[in-house]
Amino acid sequence: MSAQPTADEVRRSALRILGEIAPEADLASLKPDVSFRDQLDIDSMDFLNFVIALHEALQVEIPEADYPKLATLNACVAYVLAKAAAGPNP
Repeated sequence: MSAQPTADEVRRSALRILGEIAPEADLASLKPDVSFRDQLDIDSMDFLNFVIALHEALQVEIPEADYPKLATLNACVAYVLAKAAAGPNP
């Protein structure tokens, strides 16, 4: 099993994935506490692709019921760190 990701690693991964999904977005001006959907021109399918890519990049299980917890950059970082700290699901 790989080491737990750091907040910076999670943030970089999330921004990289968002850049792939919304290449026209100005990620440098992304507000970390404002919803991605409010700031970027992404739809529900784009957001689903973001969650899937985040799961694959960071090897963290993200149940569908938790998708709303990933609405902002800060929320993504906090969620992934908490899930990684809790360990793998049985």
